[in-house]
Amino acid sequence: MSLPLMPKATAVWLIDKTGLTFEQIADFCGMHPLEVQAIADGEVAQGINGYDPVANKQITMEDIHRCEADSSLRLKLLPQPELHKKQKGGRYTPVAKRNDRPDAIAFLLRSYPHLTDTQIVKLLGTTKDTIQKIRDRSHWNSANIKPRDPVILGLCKQADLNDAVSAANERLTREGLTPPPLPGPGTEAA
Repeated sequence: MSLPLMPKATAVWLIDKTGLTFEQIADFCGMHPLEVQAIADGEVAQGINGYDPVANKQITMEDIHRCEADSSLRLKLLPQPELHKKQKGGRYTPVAKRNDRPDAIAFLLRSYPHLTDTQIVKLLGTTKDTIQKIRDRSHWNSANIKPRDPVILGLCKQADLNDAVSAANERLTREGLTPPPLPGPGTEAA
């Protein structure tokens, strides 16, 4: 059974604002009834602000009233929406891989010139300023930059790269331009 967010703070709110039994609160919050009783007595969770599960759409007030009327009933956690949102913006790159990022940018600029700077920023977690410096060879380490595939370097996933290239190709098609052919095997070291 899944638990509510911040179980102790939720228990504090339920103790203060409802007439539920300690067993009902303990069952809902995944705690022991004695722990809930200790919270009610002020021995535990001092200074914890109550967390309103009704306002945060974890339970309904009707469910609370139903359980207050019959102590044998238990609160039911409302189903939560799936939180599978795509990651936005730059992502964290481990320190060990940060030196590989300019190589990956150079690879994308050479192999997929139709990618926008914004797409490269999202793929590699870099900045537009860095992309521009690599493009015009004013990067502080431009003499040592060798274009290398960001997927092989572990800076992005192949599926994300494919999605970005497809979106760029669709944009070119909408603008009436012909998308460039995809680089084939063996063209990486060109």
